[in-house]
Amino acid sequence: MPSSTKYPIGEQDFKSLRLMDCIYVDKTRFIERLITSGGKYYFLARPRRFGKSLFLSTLLYFFEGKRELYRGLYIDSMEWDWKPYPVLHLDLNVEKYAETGVIDLVLDNLFKNWEKLYGVTDISANLSARLGNIIKAACEKTGQQVVILVDEYDKPLIGNLNDIEKFDYFRSKLAAIYSNFKSSAQYIRFVFITGVSRFSKLSIFSDLNNINDITFDNDYADICGITATELNKYFTAGIGNFAHQEKVSFDKACRLLQKNYDGYRFAKEGSEIYNPWSLLNCLSKREIGNYWNETGIPTVVAQLLSRINVDLSNFFDSYCSEEELKGLDLLNPKPLALLYQTGYLTIKNYNRKVRRYRLGIPNNEVKSGLYDVLLPYYVNSRKYSPKEVINEIVISFILGNPEKAMKAMQAYFAGIDFKMKMDDENNFHNAFYLLLDIIGLETTAESHTSDGSIDILVKTEDYIYVIELKYDHSASDALRQIEEKKYDLQFQTDSREVFRIGVAFSSKTRCIEGWEISRMSKQY
Repeated sequence: MPSSTKYPIGEQDFKSLRLMDCIYVDKTRFIERLITSGGKYYFLARPRRFGKSLFLSTLLYFFEGKRELYRGLYIDSMEWDWKPYPVLHLDLNVEKYAETGVIDLVLDNLFKNWEKLYGVTDISANLSARLGNIIKAACEKTGQQVVILVDEYDKPLIGNLNDIEKFDYFRSKLAAIYSNFKSSAQYIRFVFITGVSRFSKLSIFSDLNNINDITFDNDYADICGITATELNKYFTAGIGNFAHQEKVSFDKACRLLQKNYDGYRFAKEGSEIYNPWSLLNCLSKREIGNYWNETGIPTVVAQLLSRINVDLSNFFDSYCSEEELKGLDLLNPKPLALLYQTGYLTIKNYNRKVRRYRLGIPNNEVKSGLYDVLLPYYVNSRKYSPKEVINEIVISFILGNPEKAMKAMQAYFAGIDFKMKMDDENNFHNAFYLLLDIIGLETTAESHTSDGSIDILVKTEDYIYVIELKYDHSASDALRQIEEKKYDLQFQTDSREVFRIGVAFSSKTRCIEGWEISRMSKQY
């Protein structure tokens, strides 16, 4: 069923979107909220491909007074004089910043255009001084204070988290540029800054002590992304086309979209949000896909997690404070903050009694992408691809053949590159957990019982597998622990057959040395 609906996939320019008559999810009510709240400096952090650039563009044309672009939208009914302001749009999302000199070229090109536009003739050799001169000149020439919009202010930093020398260079360069927001305050009307992270040691946040960080603000929870209400308002026809293509009911199509692309949350009381990039691509192509992952896997995340040696299974359902999520410190990186800010974890709920957020993986698409990123850093087999071993394992577990599943696991681990850090117990647990969880079955790590915790718990429609992992101990020890601590007692009345699996791993050979399996005897 062909569709004439125009989806603004990859379109970050508000003017182009409106002139092409694309679907636009009206977010202009947030403009009113921003300009009537009395603030001057704002900061918003969201994961990549979440609509930050489009919102900045929406602000740009609003402050330029282009009212005709807003006809029929919420902001058109607002009492506003629509006079144009000089707008400086500082877009750092245009390069990858693999080399330090790139930032100078990007800024120089921007500044040259603004210097020509506002008649700056005294060109300083210092980039920071040039921006200060531009801000002053723009205000004096137009008679209006300047609006500054910074898109992905931290792009050079995010791409160099694992290179301290480059990171420090970009941090110093950007700090000098952003210092103008304070020193030129008399010429500035409004500043809106977006990025992935709030870097704790970047002076922009300490110098601008009145900056309003709306990242976790309930009032701005859905400033980017698409809510369920917006999905039903703007995309009913698209969902119908998708349902027709998939040969499922409309309700089933909605559940598929929700399972794969919904689940993000950015505030204590915020509603769940769909990833706009993935949702629009899915509705346009009328098929489920890992669209967010295809835009570029941030291997920097996996590299950093591997470097600081963490037990991943503990992070996929965990609690933390807002302060732990807000910033990144390169010298003391917090895995939870990194995974949250890059979109691999999201807020599931907020416990007011302990003042902590509960985090989890948002949806199936993110889960798939997360493991695609992480798995090669913990398990990199010379002999088998992850897909080959996964097929063998999933079939064996579903059919109740743990012996065959363990043989596939052993063969895979035997082919692991010896450069991998499998001499650490955490990495062994991570690799084992990731291999099982990626197969798409119901997998839980560190499932608590009355007398300890189950290392790995796998459930299928017909079987339950209680798995204990031992590092440089025997498989018999592992199986004995399951039996003595009665880890499987909770499944006594479960209709499914229960298998106990004790697994032994050797740090010397970096292989699964063996395993022992027993069936649980149920007494009714």
